[in-house]
Amino acid sequence: MKPPVFSNHGCRLNAYETEAMKDLATSAGVENAIIVNTCAVTAEAVRKAKQDIRKQRRANPDAQIIVTGCAAQIEPATFSAMEEVNVVLGNTEKMDPATWAGLAPDLIGKTEAVQVNDIMSVTDTAGHLIDGFGTRSRAYVQVQNGCDHRCTFCIIPYGRGNSRSVPAGVVVDQIKRLVDRGYNEVVLTGVDLTSWGADLPAAPKLGDLVMRILKLIPDLPRLRISSIDSIEVDENLMQAIATEQRLMPHLHLSLQHGDDMILKRMKRRHLRDDAIAFCEQASKLRPDMTYGADIIAGFPTETDTMFANSLKLVDDCNLTWLHVFPYSARQGTPAARMPAVNGTIIKSRAAQLRAAGDIRVQSHLAAQIGKTHNVLMENAHMGRTEQFTEVQFDTAQPESQIIRTQITGHSETQLLAF
Repeated sequence: MKPPVFSNHGCRLNAYETEAMKDLATSAGVENAIIVNTCAVTAEAVRKAKQDIRKQRRANPDAQIIVTGCAAQIEPATFSAMEEVNVVLGNTEKMDPATWAGLAPDLIGKTEAVQVNDIMSVTDTAGHLIDGFGTRSRAYVQVQNGCDHRCTFCIIPYGRGNSRSVPAGVVVDQIKRLVDRGYNEVVLTGVDLTSWGADLPAAPKLGDLVMRILKLIPDLPRLRISSIDSIEVDENLMQAIATEQRLMPHLHLSLQHGDDMILKRMKRRHLRDDAIAFCEQASKLRPDMTYGADIIAGFPTETDTMFANSLKLVDDCNLTWLHVFPYSARQGTPAARMPAVNGTIIKSRAAQLRAAGDIRVQSHLAAQIGKTHNVLMENAHMGRTEQFTEVQFDTAQPESQIIRTQITGHSETQLLAF
């Protein structure tokens, strides 16, 4: 028996779902198959997926190649037309045990080559929960999928569908299992995390879920939330930030830009002052809070002045961890039809944002020297603080445990401790 091989592209949610597919494919007895889980966020992501498929075929001429993920959901005909591809699965179909049962060795060639249904018709979350995806110390729990918003640069809603939430009771039960298995940190993830609950009875908010988890699972040492839309943060989440020390003081914000006109053209739901006000309020409630952010450089129509507003946002919001994206037109989005910025200028602006981020990281690292942190060890010599900053240890520490230590120095990217 030759077990299936998986190749994952794109976001952490894709990686999470790849782990789920491994279980589904193994349980169904799928053999000699290459499963490519694609990303559609940019045209470059689609190009890399195609390149990977061709590479996999050259290396595995007799294998069944199955393509799934967001690019397959949005462009099924593109991938089914590739001579290297045997089967194309949509994002809903890839999470269905019946799909994988139909790909068992004795059914090869008897199943439909393209299994991609209308993602917008999906109203519930797939019944896949992974107990322990991540490191041995940190687990990721998907609580939401899809997105109801239509940002002009983003194709993802057409790959993921509308927003669907995992009920709070299901989430709590899963986290209890993870804590029982020894996990010291859980990260809540989703495509549009702050929309969690809108489709559930009584329409609870993300803050309600966070407070419920912390109340019902007192043995959970650390809870994190992944990328959020700050304009959608509710009162209970702010209360949790202020009062719950087990909620880690690190927020990754989907800001995208710092100029009001560009934000409107992106069809974002916040303005520049909204982002600044949120960071100021959260920092007052939790002085040790650090922020990461997604920022796009070179969005169509971006002038020097507009870019300067975005660059200034790094300091105005006291950002530390930047994810900088040079704008890349994605066919099928409204932004792709807007007047483009010169590619050389886009690269230059992205480099300026990254340089500003590097300065902020150095400032954050220097400010930690002499401070004491609780560090969750990911391996014998590296762990992360409450603010998700890496700490390198000279001496070996017990993996997956939380170690209280004093910071003695820093390198370009890490804190140092003995």
